[in-house]
Amino acid sequence: MPKQKTHKGTAKRVRVTGTGKLRREKAGKRHLLERKSSKQTRQLAGTTEVAATEVPRIKKLLGR
Repeated sequence: MPKQKTHKGTAKRVRVTGTGKLRREKAGKRHLLERKSSKQTRQLAGTTEVAATEVPRIKKLLGR
């Protein structure tokens, strides 16, 4: 049976922490920022944990 390849698109977007949790960047901070409030822009900063329902699917894509 051949090895499963890592889905590179997912690998670039998601990072695995030391404890095995998945972290991702928040969406919506790439463009059209002039019309978004400063509060909204601040809240989009940083990373967040991947939703629990998505974890098994993303782990499979990452080959974990």
